[in-house]
Amino acid sequence: MIDAPRQTQRLPRGVALALAFATVYLVWGSTYLAIRIGVEHLPPALFAGSRFLVAGLILVLVALLRGGRLPGSRRDWSLIALTGVLMLVGGNGLVTWAEQWVPSNQAALIVATSALWMAGFGALGAAGDRLGPVTLGGLLLGFLGVGLLVHDGLGDALGRPGGYLAVLLAALFWAAGSVLSRRYPVACPTLIYAGLQSLIAGAVLVLIGLARGELDRWTWQADGLLALGYLVVFGSCIAYAAYFWLVRQVTPAQLGTYAYVNPAVAVLLGWLILDERLTAMQVIGTVVILAGVLLVSVEAQGRRRAARVAR
Repeated sequence: MIDAPRQTQRLPRGVALALAFATVYLVWGSTYLAIRIGVEHLPPALFAGSRFLVAGLILVLVALLRGGRLPGSRRDWSLIALTGVLMLVGGNGLVTWAEQWVPSNQAALIVATSALWMAGFGALGAAGDRLGPVTLGGLLLGFLGVGLLVHDGLGDALGRPGGYLAVLLAALFWAAGSVLSRRYPVACPTLIYAGLQSLIAGAVLVLIGLARGELDRWTWQADGLLALGYLVVFGSCIAYAAYFWLVRQVTPAQLGTYAYVNPAVAVLLGWLILDERLTAMQVIGTVVILAGVLLVSVEAQGRRRAARVAR
């Protein structure tokens, strides 16, 4: 399953790229729907923890069978553990918990602000990139859109402040972990890195679930288990493999388009399958968020082009 991108290399390049992009767009956009369905039947921490434990085991075993090696230093293990906890416990774990109350479409749109947080965190420190006026404008615009989305969502009878706060924090944690991963690379194959992150985060989430007494609420209903299986196989293995292949095939600007497409897919699926709605105010908030993310991405891409010309 994880070797799908290697097999696509036998196809014409254009076809392989189209298949890989379609996988990342559709599968990652649909994970919010699967999480929403899953937490209707399974307790959130054990649900997310089981997903990452199984996916991590698959990724690590496949990587080892392909000749990969585990990290050899305490530093690398510490970085893997830290980024795994930030991105998968603090990021995905909080989204999973929040989707007990926050509709999947709104969760996906708020998580899109992780691109804004990444730009902000990326400016910190001596090695940081200074924020230009376009980026600052994009950050302000994006967070204005979040405010509109959250304000309107809280007016819904199902709205819960803690759920929206959890999604906002999830985007922040995901961005922090991503920036740390880029600044402090680890000397091991990417699949090993991702697999170990998943295993560590999965263990932490399972322990949290057990401590909260979630085992008593675990059921073996088909809908919850199907959602779990979908997230393991498609969300954490196949889509990640496609993304990993694209990293080496396309420019960062092309790759970054998933940040715009995933929320759109989540909104459409939430409407079609769960009858989730977006009010006029939420549509405005959606447009404002995506415009802010686009501004941040445009200036970042311009800087990369300027740096290449300078060299």
